[in-house]
Amino acid sequence: MLVLLLVVLLLPNNVCGTLKAKCPLNLIEDIDGPRSYYRPGDILIGGILCLESNSLHPVTFQEPPLTRIKQFSHTKYMIILSFLIATQEINQNPKILPNVTLGYDIYDNYFDARQTYDGMLDLLFLGKENIPNYHCGGPKNLLAVLEGSESQIPIQISSLLGTYKIPLLHAYLRNIHFFNTSVGDAYWDANGDIAVDFDILKWLIFPNGSVVGVKAGSVERQATPDLKFTIDQDAFLFPQSLSQPLPHSRCTESCQPGYAKKTQEGKPFCCYDCDPCPEGTISAQEDAEHCDKCPEDQHPNKDRTQCVPKAITFLSYEEPLGISLAVFPLFLSLITALVLGLFIKFLDTPVVKANNRDLTYILLISLLLSFLSCFLFIGQPRKVTCLLRQTTFSIIFSVAVSSVLAKTITVVVAFMATKPGNRMRKWLGKSLANWIVISCSIVQVVLSALWLGISPPFPDSDMHSQPGEITVQCNEGSVAMFYGALGYMGFLAAISFTVAFLARKLPGAFNEAKLITFSMLVFCSVWVSFVPTYLSTKGKYMVAMQVFSILASSAGLLGCIFIPKCYIIIIQPNLNTKEHLMKKVNQLH
Repeated sequence: MLVLLLVVLLLPNNVCGTLKAKCPLNLIEDIDGPRSYYRPGDILIGGILCLESNSLHPVTFQEPPLTRIKQFSHTKYMIILSFLIATQEINQNPKILPNVTLGYDIYDNYFDARQTYDGMLDLLFLGKENIPNYHCGGPKNLLAVLEGSESQIPIQISSLLGTYKIPLLHAYLRNIHFFNTSVGDAYWDANGDIAVDFDILKWLIFPNGSVVGVKAGSVERQATPDLKFTIDQDAFLFPQSLSQPLPHSRCTESCQPGYAKKTQEGKPFCCYDCDPCPEGTISAQEDAEHCDKCPEDQHPNKDRTQCVPKAITFLSYEEPLGISLAVFPLFLSLITALVLGLFIKFLDTPVVKANNRDLTYILLISLLLSFLSCFLFIGQPRKVTCLLRQTTFSIIFSVAVSSVLAKTITVVVAFMATKPGNRMRKWLGKSLANWIVISCSIVQVVLSALWLGISPPFPDSDMHSQPGEITVQCNEGSVAMFYGALGYMGFLAAISFTVAFLARKLPGAFNEAKLITFSMLVFCSVWVSFVPTYLSTKGKYMVAMQVFSILASSAGLLGCIFIPKCYIIIIQPNLNTKEHLMKKVNQLH
């Protein structure tokens, strides 16, 4: 089959004309002559082989042809038979060499240099005297010569064959270099494999009968045992009216869009598996070599065959979550306003006057504003809303917590001032409470001003947190300032809780310490759980988590501190009298 491979590689496959009838070969008739075996054809494969390994002289055959074959050695028989079979296979297949008949001309070299040169001259030239460049009759059209000795003879004769641009083939050479004008420098490696770069030619036949070879690819040596096989698809032009599918070479079906080729280890490059594209990538064409990533503002569709725009999301008033977080602040703001109106209406009653009316009003107004500040977090983020939402919320909450702290300290000072000779009596009044509220709030104002001056919040787009979505949100600018503002509120809440807890058992007709202790416990619990939950959520749910924390902590202060007082004012007004207050004070003493 070596001869079959040689012919397929070296001959053009586009030959015009009608197909000739191919005659079957006859094994006996093909063996003719004492040292040569000839089969005529349009083109010939030459052979200078060792057929008689035990003979040093030409052999004459007097026996019938059939008897000659039997007397051949086993090696000779297999060599001649391989030529016969290969030639017959090629000539009987009209698709391999259309309109061309393949023949052969084989000579026995007897392991002798003289016999080798003599046979080579017979192959190259026609005539009795073997005169170089002289042909008595038509040309032999010798295509290539196969040489089979293990000596250095092939190296000596390759130069002569190279002069006439006829390749010399030797299947057993190793580590031998030779020069051929068609391929340049070539050699066989230690394994007997040929190491040479080849060009792949496509033969074009024009209407006038001329033939031109066009380079359509190459086979190149690599540092690894593999070869680099390249095909130039532009060199293959097919008629537009071609109704049959174009030829293709592969051992698997094409990879559909959404998949990429994965080479099968140990198999040819045309054998591959089809792997689905990884998440976030696509392939839009068949037999894609690799999958491509989508742009940041796009994501793959369900089949991963194309990139589609990502949906823009934010905490909107049009979705159930946004509607819920908008209804609750309105409801709680209304309740806070009603409580404030109630305390203003009953401002002269003992329940309202007991713990500094001004602090009560400041606290209620702060809670009302904190509920309303939730609307800064809902809707599409803008530059103004991003600047105001965190700073407004932190300042309002600082005022509210400062008011609670001032109420708690007022209870402690009032109790201590009742003792004879105590100097705390001079701290009683509005000045202490106002100083506490203003001083504690001004610190948060300064932090917010620094925040806005150094690294203010701004609208931003998060393209990676949620798959298939672009979350429009407010970038906090300085994360340190954000957590610094939360930390300062936590510091005020912790002090208020501690003081209220220590003062919860102090005597008093309307001692708020117990109510403040429970309210600050709720407040601190909400914001302590807020931080890890906030860090574990993404996108619009981070905003929803902060709005929920604002509502829960503000509602805790409103309910724990003011619902018991509202109950006395509305349900049990008999307890909201001066007589009841004096009676309770006397009982305590």
